[in-house]
Amino acid sequence: MFERTKSLISKVVSKIFPNKNLENNIDVDIDISDEMTKAIELWTQMYEDNPPWLEEEDLQSLNISSSIASELARLVTIEMKSEVTGKKEGESKIKSQRASYLNDQYQKVIDKIRVNTEYAAAKGGIIFKPFVDGKDIAVDYIQQGEFYPVKFSSSGDLIAAIFPDTTIEKNKKYTRLEYHHLLNDGIYYISNKCYNEAGKEIEITEVEAWKDIIPEVNLKNVEKPLFAYFKMPLANSIDSKSNLGVSVYSKAVNIMKEIDKQYTKILWEYEGTELAIDANIDMINNGELPKGKKRIFRSLDTEDENFYKLFNPDIRDEPLFNGLNKLLKRVEFNCGLAYGTLSDIELIEKTAEEIKASKQRSYSTVVDIQKALRVSLEQLLYAMNYLADNDKLGGKGEYEVSFEFDDSIIIDSKSEQAIMLQEVAAGLIKPEKYLMERYGVTEDQAKDMLPNMNNNKVPDDGIE
Repeated sequence: MFERTKSLISKVVSKIFPNKNLENNIDVDIDISDEMTKAIELWTQMYEDNPPWLEEEDLQSLNISSSIASELARLVTIEMKSEVTGKKEGESKIKSQRASYLNDQYQKVIDKIRVNTEYAAAKGGIIFKPFVDGKDIAVDYIQQGEFYPVKFSSSGDLIAAIFPDTTIEKNKKYTRLEYHHLLNDGIYYISNKCYNEAGKEIEITEVEAWKDIIPEVNLKNVEKPLFAYFKMPLANSIDSKSNLGVSVYSKAVNIMKEIDKQYTKILWEYEGTELAIDANIDMINNGELPKGKKRIFRSLDTEDENFYKLFNPDIRDEPLFNGLNKLLKRVEFNCGLAYGTLSDIELIEKTAEEIKASKQRSYSTVVDIQKALRVSLEQLLYAMNYLADNDKLGGKGEYEVSFEFDDSIIIDSKSEQAIMLQEVAAGLIKPEKYLMERYGVTEDQAKDMLPNMNNNKVPDDGIE
């Protein structure tokens, strides 16, 4: 039993297993170290804008954690397109009822992909677990820290896990532990155990919400787990022996703490240097402060009835902000982001080559996450397709899935256009190809735009 479980499933484990650990109740070992447990808890607190140091040191939060996860999720999924179609045969696609059915279910996942990518980025990973819901295949999204990893394959793939669920009926809480395990001989074992509030195991049929769930099943001819684990493709510096993913800001935790310290100093600087008037309050409007001006006056206990002094010190915000900007740059570097993603790019003195290297770093981070996302979505579709076969849903036929990601993060469109112009001038490409790329028109429209089809020159658009 590990600490993260206690906090995320509302003390389920401590109530269900007061005298035993989780392993004894389900006859498995949980494959997670104390270090990883504490790290996942910390990453979650940071993402939820409640890191422990705020209360410990009375700091204000700049909430950088969620900004990093959100921005990476945006870059990974911007203009992302993914579609399930029938398999290709030659140059054409074969129509497939199954492909059409799967695509309808799959697009519901794609509609939520940015949000779930953000959760995965923040906490290190997320599981997509499909299940049959009537005639549909729905998907549960289980964030890291809310499931129990049990076993990994020799290649590091998660092949066994426990997924807890709770429900309340007639003011009583019940807990269900769903255990999945892909065995070596193509058998896929699923079991469901149910417990009441006292921690006593009961029949799952005693809970109305779960009465139709089969307590135990062995599925045959399963090649992959019937869930997909999307984890961040980063080295695990918390526990190098663990196969669990780590947060995208796992290597910047200490710096982010310093950022909150610096941000708190800035807030104090603004508050401490705020314009004020120190005065004997009796001399101001007969002891009555002007309406709406109470904040500017500070009453002093002085015998000088005519005492009146303006408090207006110089503010030191520029050096404080410069210090904050340097910390933000370090976070960007440690998190694989380009300079200027969080920091003020105008305060960064960089050469063109350094800026290019910075963009390349961000591009590499995004591409690696996109590859991991693609693998997990392909795995999800395998599981969805198996469930469709098993429950005879969605007709028959083969399917394949396509992915399209935006690459504008690294491509400098102005430079690309300049290169294309040079290629046109050298006769390497036709001028209409340049116009198609430049203005997003069809080939016929591009030809109509040309002043003279016998002239291979394109008007100068001012790009240097």
